[in-house]
Amino acid sequence: MKKLSNIEAISFDADGTLWDFEKVMRNALNFVLLELKKLDPVAATKIDIDQMITIREEVAEKLKGVETNLERLRLEAFCNSLAAVGRPDDTIAEQLNSVYLKHRFEDIELYPDILPTLEILKKRYTLGIVSNGNSFPGRCGLDGVFEFIVFSQDYGIEKPDPRLFEIAIEKAGCPREQMLHVGDSLECDILGSARAGIKSVWLNRNRINNDSSVRPDYEITFLNEILDIL
Repeated sequence: MKKLSNIEAISFDADGTLWDFEKVMRNALNFVLLELKKLDPVAATKIDIDQMITIREEVAEKLKGVETNLERLRLEAFCNSLAAVGRPDDTIAEQLNSVYLKHRFEDIELYPDILPTLEILKKRYTLGIVSNGNSFPGRCGLDGVFEFIVFSQDYGIEKPDPRLFEIAIEKAGCPREQMLHVGDSLECDILGSARAGIKSVWLNRNRINNDSSVRPDYEITFLNEILDIL
């Protein structure tokens, strides 16, 4: 394996890379259902977590390019969820949104290899976040680790749009050839960074087969393996 000797900055995807987003989301939605049972038991019997996820995806697709704030998108999804079961109530939707956001952030469990590896990396490299999500490091147990944060919702563009990575390069304050991006998504992270001329590391924890035409510069199973690359 050819090692990288000129890297000065490393950007990371967040959801799915630093923690299991699916697990976090479903856990938060479970608390939402418990809250809904208190506020409207009838509505709670008519909807489940999978339905709420589907409605959230439909809302995101409908409002793509119109609403970029993910917390407002989630609120709209809860409004639509209640309407879908014939129990519309914006006040309850707001309460559900508050419960969701509380557990969405407070209950995040980092993958075991994340903190030890980041502690080593931050001594040598400028670290940052480039994400289509809205997981602020300070709310996820990662306060003081990252020096720059680029959220798609703040710029109205999403990975794999290379412009998001261009913003990250500027914030990192280094040439693109001295930047490395790490993420779990071939389409968003690996393709996006390639389009921006940035080297990439595909964090493939589940060892899935890459049947696409997208090729990362490096592939690892655990984040600590990045130390063998640098």
